[in-house]
Amino acid sequence: MDQETVLVVTPHPDDSESAAGGTIARWCAEGKRVVLVVCTDGSKGTGDRSIVPADLAKTREKETLNAAKVYGLAEVVFLRLPDQALEDTEEFREKIVRQIRTHRPDIVLSIEPNRPYIRHRDHVMAGRVTLDAVFPYARDHLAFPEHLAEGLEPHKVEDIWIYRAEEPDTFVDVTDYFEARQNALHSHVSQVGERTDERDERSKKRLTEAGAKMGVGMAEQFKRIKMNR
Repeated sequence: MDQETVLVVTPHPDDSESAAGGTIARWCAEGKRVVLVVCTDGSKGTGDRSIVPADLAKTREKETLNAAKVYGLAEVVFLRLPDQALEDTEEFREKIVRQIRTHRPDIVLSIEPNRPYIRHRDHVMAGRVTLDAVFPYARDHLAFPEHLAEGLEPHKVEDIWIYRAEEPDTFVDVTDYFEARQNALHSHVSQVGERTDERDERSKKRLTEAGAKMGVGMAEQFKRIKMNR
């Protein structure tokens, strides 16, 4: 059987760790090929006025690569689009479609675009563009036909998993992957700080509440869209 591939699309370098880190760790441990696509450079993610945005972007890339080592990711792709400036554009869609056609994932994991009230606009745009990239753009050969000249064939994704979903319907037991999750999350020191017992307890509380819904110790929750229906 071919190795199952997962493409994780995250707006900012640390977003997938905080919502799906245990699941990503589990998938890697199970032998799935997991590729992370980071949309923005994260250069505005600080309250420290002494930090130069370009330096912060470099720091956050290093933090992401450190997290990737914790998981054992197959690859990390940095699109390096400006932080706080994602838009639903043809250029952005092409970049995501390109990654789908390059890596040919069975599963695409990305962020919920439709939660109400106050949201980071980059989250909304990344989720929306990723869903559109999966269907119909990556599937249809007349979408970005220049890809064909490069040898990138259309691709049909089987499953979409949405993290931070408004109405989750899929739960993943991450009890055995808590350590890896926390180590990956706290690789992003510029965003979440060093790992401490207090921070671990907060994470355990949230994951335990989700785990109770499926009768396990700790879980992460998602909305799952099966594309072959």
